[in-house]
Parts: sequence; structure tokens; C-alpha cells
Amino acid sequence: MTGPTEDRLALASEQDRHAAADWEKITAAVLRKSGRLTDEDADAAVWTKLARTTLDGISVAPIGIPADLEGLVTAGRPTREGAWDIRAQYDGPDAKAVNQAILADLNGGVTSLWIQLGAGLTAADVAPALEGVDLSIAPVVVDGGVEGAEALAVLTGLHADSNLGADPLAVQLRGGSADVADVAAVAKLAQEKGVRGVVVDATAAHDLGASDAQELGYALYAGVSYLRVLTETGFSVEDAAGQIDFRIAATDEQFPTIAKFRAARRLWARVLELSGASSDARVARIHGVTSRPMLAKYDPYVNMLRTTVASFAAGVGGAEAVTVLPFDSALGVPDAFGRRIARNTNHLLIDESHVAKVADPAGGSYAVEKLTDDLARVAWAVFGELETAGQGALEVLTAKIAATVETREKQIAQRKRPLTGVTEFPNLGETLPERTPSPTADAVRRYGASFEALRDEPAASPVFLATLGPVAQHTARATFITNLLAAGGIAVEAAGPTADAADLAAKYAGQKVVALAGTDKAYAEWGADAIAALRDAGAAYVIVAGKPGDLDVNDSAAMGLDALAFLNRTREALA
Repeated sequence: MTGPTEDRLALASEQDRHAAADWEKITAAVLRKSGRLTDEDADAAVWTKLARTTLDGISVAPIGIPADLEGLVTAGRPTREGAWDIRAQYDGPDAKAVNQAILADLNGGVTSLWIQLGAGLTAADVAPALEGVDLSIAPVVVDGGVEGAEALAVLTGLHADSNLGADPLAVQLRGGSADVADVAAVAKLAQEKGVRGVVVDATAAHDLGASDAQELGYALYAGVSYLRVLTETGFSVEDAAGQIDFRIAATDEQFPTIAKFRAARRLWARVLELSGASSDARVARIHGVTSRPMLAKYDPYVNMLRTTVASFAAGVGGAEAVTVLPFDSALGVPDAFGRRIARNTNHLLIDESHVAKVADPAGGSYAVEKLTDDLARVAWAVFGELETAGQGALEVLTAKIAATVETREKQIAQRKRPLTGVTEFPNLGETLPERTPSPTADAVRRYGASFEALRDEPAASPVFLATLGPVAQHTARATFITNLLAAGGIAVEAAGPTADAADLAAKYAGQKVVALAGTDKAYAEWGADAIAALRDAGAAYVIVAGKPGDLDVNDSAAMGLDALAFLNRTREALA
């Protein structure tokens, strides 16, 4: 990708007007200092050097340029006016506890309710869970198949935005059994009650590890499947579309999430256009839910930051309803504090940050419009593959997801996709909040699951951090190896400033594993002597922070290593 050389910012003053070549020159100078560009590389190479590639293979440029908008289709923009619906989620542990949580949430400003059956709740729990709720002002969505739909439908005075929640394909994708034909009966029941009956829950794909395009491609496939069933049983295209809501995951990758929500709306509008729906009916009602896999069990308070970014992105992307999952969801049943923070996150974004004041605030952004278009095209291709697969669509999807999971796991293992508090800057001294166990807490594989599994194991013996030289010389590598080991639940005991090998050995306290941390110069001057002295003193396994060069060590740790494999080797050496 090459930026234009003549574009000017018309609203900027003369001295602040710059061409893309000016930016390229300044940026290239910085990259040359860091070694990422050579003197032989053209300045324009910064575009490729700074571009990143998503899990869908989409190249994202470092900045957007006016040319990004040329030829883009911008149909299906977000149209929500005003605040989005603040929707809280409930799944147990029992009807009484859910009812108490619902009443507290409604008093705290929640505007709609999402009840999931199966983990701790059954269809018989729907009515008691909603006791004392004015259903005419608080829309309710129930996920629970035909039984859950019927349990909600028997209640009177339901708000028109309520949804009986039929979604058999999501049940199948999650390993359950359900008949796609069920959507017709539920939709007819919903029509009689004056509510909607079908939810396309694309988080079923997301929770398995799907990429953004795979999640959207599945959403289109499921939506079209339900359209076919409904139109074949007497619904018009417009009435069938009016029965369907979408549920999409929002992650802490802010701009990709904004683009995903915008692309979803555009793609569904295209589906309805091709289906012959009138222009007024070509709308998607989207419920955004903060991602479950992105949550971490360790350092759980960081989840507040993750869900804030995710809910912001969902709101900016035009979601009609947003659910912020409590920060402690990965630990078990969220407590009252977790639920309060979750709902107040939405309040802050809506009432204090005024994010909902503008419809489609990202519209016109070069970078967001380009990413929306790129993502929509890849998602449409995934949809086409699923359509072609017919009855084998879910098998094709799960195979594609498996490949994405493998790629993501590799990036996380190499810490190219950092997880704060898990793979980066972990807090070994933390005490996790205690929560009542919940089946849904571990219903999905969290992105940091492999590292969390290491932390779940009994504490490993500490590693002796053999720091070479004064603090100023060894700090960088000492910090690097300390954080790396902590990600695997391994603490260090540092030597502190040292003068030579004898001084270092005198501070050694018999630890089985030692890790050298110093400069390349220190390694060259007395690294070998330090290793020999430590081995003589009893060290059985020696690691060096950085590249080992000629040093006789058992292992080394430098940027780009497979951190997960390294930590497993280290824990084995400590056993």
C-alpha cells in the first residue's frame, strides 16, 4: 500500500499541511534508528513495515488516507438514535438468586434482561425469575429453545422488543441437538404475542474461537437459514426479517470491533436486498456482548478495562443493545459488585462520555471505513463457503475456526498477542476474589487458558535471578525474564547488583534453576565464569535472558520465543 503524495488537509493552516511523503520520511527515520528499516529501504516501506495482519488475513495500514474511501460501498450504516439498551445477562445459579439480581439491576438502570437457560436455570424458572418485573417497560430475551420460548410467551404484557430466542443452529454449534424447523413455530408464537422470536447468536462461533469474519459469515448463514424456514412457512420476507435479532461479540480490539458491527449491518442489508425485501425492512437489530474468551481469571480487575473498550466499540459500531459481562464472570457467579460495575460501564459511556449522542461516529474515518469494507468482503466469502457446504456447513465452519484457534494460540504463546495480567505483567502475589462456582465460567476456552493452566498448578520453586553488574545494566533483561517467568507462575529471587562471578556465587542460595540477566558485554566478559561458578555451587539448570551466543546454558529466552513452551520446560526443570 502506498500513500498519496499530493493530498492536503484543507482545514489545516499552511504550516500544518503535509503530504504523505512527509509522514513517510519522518516515520522512516524513526524506524531506521530502531533497526526496522535500512538506509537502502525506501521511505514508502513504512506502510508495509507498520501494517498488521488480522486473523482473517486483512492487512491494516498504520494510518488511514483519503484514497481508502475510493470505491467503497457504504450502505447499511448504523442508524441507532440515542442511547443503546443496557441489557444484563443471567444464567443462575437459581431462580431466586436471578430474581434478586434482576431487581437490583433494574433499580441500577438496566433497561432489558437476557436470561440463559441450561446451566442453572430451566424453563420453569423463567416466571419466578421475573417476579416483580414490569414486563411492559423491560424487554426480555430468553435463550432456551422451544421450552424457554413457551415459558416466556405465557407471560402477559411483554415489551415489543422482547425475543423468545429461538436459535437451533447456535445450539447445534455448541454441541447440542435442535431442529432448525423449530424457528417457524416460535416465530408464529412470537407474532401472536407481538414480540420477536428468533436470535442469531454469533457468539456461539466466537466462543469457539472464530475470527471476526468467521463470526459474521456464520451470522449470515444462520440468518439466511432462518429466513428460508420462515418464508417457506408463510412469512413474507419483511415479516421474517422482522422476527430476527443478531447477537455479536465485542472484544477489546477497538477498531476491529467497530468495523465488525458496522460490517454486520451492511452485510445483512445486502442479504435482505437480494431476498427482495423492501428498503425499509433492510435493517439489523444487533445485541453486542462483551467477549467471554477475552476475559481472564487471573488479575480479573483488568477485565473491567477490557469490557469498557469492548462496550465502547459496540456502541460506536451501532449496537441497539449492549451487555457488559461482569469482570468476575471468569471466576464463577458474578457478585453484586461485579454486576454494578458492568451496568455502570454502560452508564458512563452513555451519560458521561456521550458516546451515544452521534449516530455512526466512526463513519467517514478512512481507517474504519476501509476495515469495515475489507472485513465485510472476507465475511461474505465465508458465508459463501458455508452456503455451498449445505448440510455440512457447521463442519466446515468448525474446521475453519480450529485453524484460527491454532494461529491465535501460537501468537499468544509467542506473546505477539499480549494478554495483560496473564502473559504480560502478571501479579504473582494476587489473591483471587472468591465466587460461587458456575458452569458457564469455563464453558468457553479463554484466550489465556494455556497460561492460566500453568498458574493453576502448585506454585513452582523460585528461580535464582543471576543479575550481572549494576542495576542500570541488568534492569532491562532482569525485568523481561522476571515477567516471563511470572506468566508461568514462577517467582524469582534476585541477586541484585554484582561485581563478578565470585560475588554472584556468594549470593546464590541453592536454587535448582538460575537465570542470567545482563548486557551482551557482561555476558562476553564474565558470563561463562558466572555460569561455571553457579554450577559449581549447585545450579542444575541455567537459563540466559537474551541470545546465548557461546554461553553453555540449558535454555535461553529472547523476544519472539514460544513463551508457553519455555515455561513448561522451566517448570519441568524445577520439579
